[in-house]
Amino acid sequence: MRVDGILFDKDGTLFDFNATWVAWVERLIARWAGDDPARGAALAEAVGFDPARRRFHPGSVVIAGTPEEAAAALVPLLALPPGEIARILNGEASGAPMAEAVPLAPLLTRLRGRGLKLGVATNDAEAPARAHLAAAGVAALFDFVAGSDSGHGAKPGPGMCLGFAAATGLDPARVVMVGDSTHDLHAGRAAGMQVLAVLTGPAEAHALAPLADAVLPDIGHLPDWLET
Repeated sequence: MRVDGILFDKDGTLFDFNATWVAWVERLIARWAGDDPARGAALAEAVGFDPARRRFHPGSVVIAGTPEEAAAALVPLLALPPGEIARILNGEASGAPMAEAVPLAPLLTRLRGRGLKLGVATNDAEAPARAHLAAAGVAALFDFVAGSDSGHGAKPGPGMCLGFAAATGLDPARVVMVGDSTHDLHAGRAAGMQVLAVLTGPAEAHALAPLADAVLPDIGHLPDWLET
């Protein structure tokens, strides 16, 4: 079926997940744990991070959850209200140095040159998402950017996907949702979209393939897929 629009997840899709977020979580753990190794280990476990391997577990709340869900996981360990934890998480996230999964500007420019509408749907908050796109120099290439706090709900619900279709006037069936997690694929499918998985996040192909129309190594393979 013809594709008129592409809706991207952000972390693990536009940006390589571990290359971006490992340093971020290590800074936060060091900030909150101080010189207490046991506290640091408990904080890492709460957010699904393996400090020894410097990798997130596939089921980590940081991977597909919202900032509020990550904050809730940390509440038992921090003497802070969840709203304050979420504020800190979002503030630190806005300044995280993002590692592009592939060179984004040329790829996105090429896709727009095909007449495609482009969007971002992330379970991150909208403000950090826009900051990350601006830092990469690609914010102007997107027709739609939504986070979990933008009023469409969070993935795996279909709200952000349907919001993109409504904002661009596209038939959801002619949109492809591209993501690195099962949340992304469930959201796109629930919205009636085509769904593609990429392997630039923590999830492995065997977990994504049953839910996706195709699994690509990264979004750099999108132009070739569109020709098939």
